[in-house]
Amino acid sequence: MFNNLGDRFKDIFKKVSGQGKLTENNMKDALREVRLALLEADVNYGVAKNFVAKIREKALGEQVISGVNPTQQFIKIVNDELVEVLGGSNVSIAKAEKNPTIVMLSGLQGAGKTTFSGKLAKHLRSKGEKPFLIGADVYRPAAKKQLKVLGEQVKVPVFTIDESTDPLEIVKQGIEASKMEHATYVIIDTAGRLHIDEQLMHELQDIKDCFNPNEILLVVDGMTGQDAVNVAKEFNEQLDITGVVLTKLDGDTRGGAALSVKEVAGKPIKFISEGEKLDDIAPFHPDRLASRILGMGDVVSLVEKAQEAIDEKEAKKMEEKFRKNQFDFEDFLKQFKMIRKMGSIAGIMKMIPGVDSSMIDMGMAEKEMKKVEAIIFSMTVQERRDPKLLKNGSRKMRIAKGSGVQVNDVNKLIKQFEQMKQMMKMFSGSGMAQMTRLARTDTVSPLTLCLSQTFTPFGSSSILSAETSQEAGGSKRHCGCSGRRGRVCTPLRRRRASDR
Repeated sequence: MFNNLGDRFKDIFKKVSGQGKLTENNMKDALREVRLALLEADVNYGVAKNFVAKIREKALGEQVISGVNPTQQFIKIVNDELVEVLGGSNVSIAKAEKNPTIVMLSGLQGAGKTTFSGKLAKHLRSKGEKPFLIGADVYRPAAKKQLKVLGEQVKVPVFTIDESTDPLEIVKQGIEASKMEHATYVIIDTAGRLHIDEQLMHELQDIKDCFNPNEILLVVDGMTGQDAVNVAKEFNEQLDITGVVLTKLDGDTRGGAALSVKEVAGKPIKFISEGEKLDDIAPFHPDRLASRILGMGDVVSLVEKAQEAIDEKEAKKMEEKFRKNQFDFEDFLKQFKMIRKMGSIAGIMKMIPGVDSSMIDMGMAEKEMKKVEAIIFSMTVQERRDPKLLKNGSRKMRIAKGSGVQVNDVNKLIKQFEQMKQMMKMFSGSGMAQMTRLARTDTVSPLTLCLSQTFTPFGSSSILSAETSQEAGGSKRHCGCSGRRGRVCTPLRRRRASDR
């Protein structure tokens, strides 16, 4: 998502970098390119026009910070405006004073409502809530069955009436059943259509009028660009929705819907989905997405994913092993399991500052992960615990045959293993700057980079601390070019200096 837009912004920033200060003359061409970049990303014309006008006003007005590098200054202005366009701040899902909180999902057919129902249920369950799913789609034959399968996968109860064609009756009985389960959230999966019609809206309005849901979330396909914005506008006029969910953003290289929907529809984006896995759901944070668009990564989201997936005690044990040079292939395997809990390699790589994920074949990275697991499983327990034994050629040959790979693949894994151990030592001193420098070379595989970042001293005890998370998430997180150039922002430099 946003790869093309991010690349365009990088080129624009490079052109601005040679200027002594921001003036109307040198800003004219830059702002023209910003407008074209937004329009090419399928951003609404009015939104793009207002965006450029606000940047011009701030860049040439009194808000300019004297003594600051013009490039940094321009990036900060663009970043701040992106945050505003995207909604300003995170808007959490509603929580009713009395259980259950009723969440109604709406949208056109094919937007991913049913899949998102499962994702939302799993997300809420991970937060300590007790979600309950209701299948009220009486038109799509496979909808109820799909919801039941998803419910089993996320261990959440599902209520449907297979023979019923009355969505109101299904929802009514479902809510009563949810109370018996002591559910805290009820998620209603409603029917969709190929296009907006009166029958669809009447059904949704009836559900709204009868059960007064606390949330009416519109699920839209982010790949449809401006069509998604138009759908959001229409549904809001008819239902007064409370928020928008953007799905399939992993396949959208433009991202115009995300940048337009809040301004056009007037309702906040509450969740985004960037993959097919049930873990591929995230609350929407405008500042984090703006940071990713500008190539600065998303450290805070990486922190949160690590907190959810990685056992803190286990991470600290591994960190201690790294310090004592006792890390072995069994520990390597444990890392794999924890990484898988965090989601896809592609998703993690997008969050690491300085990493251009568009230049990485993520499909190959996932295949590499499976191959590495097969190789390690083909090792004896002794070989896993004592990697020095793998210097023996006959052992390598046996492992290669057992895992269905070439000896060269075994040698490659051993090299990655040693490489990661070296990276750990470097990161303990130079941190993110070194990470960014290595990320720009082709000597480090995505898998190695991903594993090492997640479990470095910066990425284990620190990444799992709330204090670091807060530091990373505020407006002082970056100086404008920290993520692009690999420089650590001022708050973190001060923190590290005081720690020493």
